[in-house]
Amino acid sequence: MTLTEARARWTEQDRFLGNATGRQEITMDAGAEKVANSPMELVLIALCGCTASDVVNILRKKREPFTGLEVHAVAERAESFPRVYTSIRLNYRVSGNVTHKAMEDAVRLSKEKYCSVSAMLEKTAKIEVAIEYG
Repeated sequence: MTLTEARARWTEQDRFLGNATGRQEITMDAGAEKVANSPMELVLIALCGCTASDVVNILRKKREPFTGLEVHAVAERAESFPRVYTSIRLNYRVSGNVTHKAMEDAVRLSKEKYCSVSAMLEKTAKIEVAIEYG
């Protein structure tokens, strides 16, 4: 079993500083007039980072000549509390001379096997994917 420690410390208004396992602090803002990302936005950013990391590692192992990757997410949330994500659309934009099969396999493996953030979010949200080449 792997343990992770995290904490959030209130600073002012609806803002908090958070970090995990003693690493760099990030600012979170749960207020109406945000100066930083909200905790739920950070979950969506975590999803993008998790799956992007998987895809990059898989493409490297396949020796695919990619030159860039960006993952963009658009999500809908439930109207009532808890306002969980109910649907998420992930758009992968890959640059370089990557074969479509390699990219499709990498995205599928991330979604079905490797991305722990995706696995957690799929308990409440339908996750759809699209891939752009360019």
